[in-house]
Amino acid sequence: MSSLLGAILIGLVAGAIAKFLMPGKDPGGIIITILLGVVGAVVASYLGQWLNIYEEGQQAGLIGAVVGAMLLLLIYRLFKKSA
Repeated sequence: MSSLLGAILIGLVAGAIAKFLMPGKDPGGIIITILLGVVGAVVASYLGQWLNIYEEGQQAGLIGAVVGAMLLLLIYRLFKKSA
């Protein structure tokens, strides 16, 4: 449970950094970007554990979470433009 909380906290920061690194108009604004950062951090944590990059219970680092958030933000932007 604490690893999930850590991933969420890192995701909050990662979402804000991703928004800073990928400026532009987002359909959901900063709130959606931060939520994407949280999801990106959680996904990066479990994916990293699955790929044996992280040990069990270890959350993704800030860089991994930022990359995950930026990737999700890019996918979100592409999806919202086509819809």
